[in-house]
Amino acid sequence: MSRTRISTTVDDSLMARARSLEAWPSVARMVDAALEALVHRYRQTEIDASYEAYDRIPMDEPDAWGSLTDFHEANRLHRGAGGPAGAQA
Repeated sequence: MSRTRISTTVDDSLMARARSLEAWPSVARMVDAALEALVHRYRQTEIDASYEAYDRIPMDEPDAWGSLTDFHEANRLHRGAGGPAGAQA
């Protein structure tokens, strides 16, 4: 894995608190973990935003293809009936 050297100054108290959270083998590993957590948090925010439409539109409100409630019910009935002939679950 290629590495990039960074040089910065940070708040002493914040650095002490971060170091106390875990026995980091190096500051570099601690910064790697912090950057991974930052990227993960922003990715989770993107995923949550993509589901926002489901919060705005009730499941039983129909659109051009029907409602999600009807779809889920049809899927449940289909699975209960064993699905298409010869299909494996």
